[in-house]
Amino acid sequence: MPTKPKRPYQPKTGAIEREYARQLRKVARHVGDIINAFVPGDPAADPVIRRTLDDYAEAITHWATLTAGRMLSNVKQQDDAAWRARANEMSVALRDEILNAPTGATIRALLDEQVALIKSIPLDAAQRVHEWTLAGLEDATRSKEVAVAILESNDVAANRATLIARTEVARTASKLTEARAKHVGSDGYIWRTCGEADVRESHRGMNGKYVPWSSPPTLDNLTGHAGCLPNCRCYPEPVIPD
Repeated sequence: MPTKPKRPYQPKTGAIEREYARQLRKVARHVGDIINAFVPGDPAADPVIRRTLDDYAEAITHWATLTAGRMLSNVKQQDDAAWRARANEMSVALRDEILNAPTGATIRALLDEQVALIKSIPLDAAQRVHEWTLAGLEDATRSKEVAVAILESNDVAANRATLIARTEVARTASKLTEARAKHVGSDGYIWRTCGEADVRESHRGMNGKYVPWSSPPTLDNLTGHAGCLPNCRCYPEPVIPD
């Protein structure tokens, strides 16, 4: 008969999330510097901004790889610690098998995804400037609105950076938990919320429910496991074999 942990399972990732967000907001600030160097809405500036941001996205590939790699490594360390903290709830053999689970493929896939997400910050900003510039060309009466929207691109990029950090740190923890749990024969987990007041109603309704790894739920038109949805601070409490 499978059992769930006797105490909550949740890696401590708050500090990791804050540091990751701080690093990604550096990218957002530089995006703002590039955009603000031009007259907002100037059609002649649009291709220059797009080319500059495209080049910047490519130039930060190595930095993005190192930054994402540190985040993944830190989350993995916290995940290790969370499993070790429950060592008295499982046999030594099972604990060792979980801690030595082959997570390499999961880490490699997550790293590629993180690099792409970091590079998307300037690329999305370039697309936003382009779309607003076109809007200004199509309707000259919207020139002030266009200028404001383009100047707000820095804030949009910063918000995106924060969202990426918040979502991806939690998703990394969830994916590592899934990889380890499935390695020892786990078929699913108990959905747990973080217990905070701002938990979404749909996620609060999932609290305490069993979820098969093979069937992630769809909540608010988004499909994913606990911790894998945008801005989700929930986490999976794995049900592991005896």
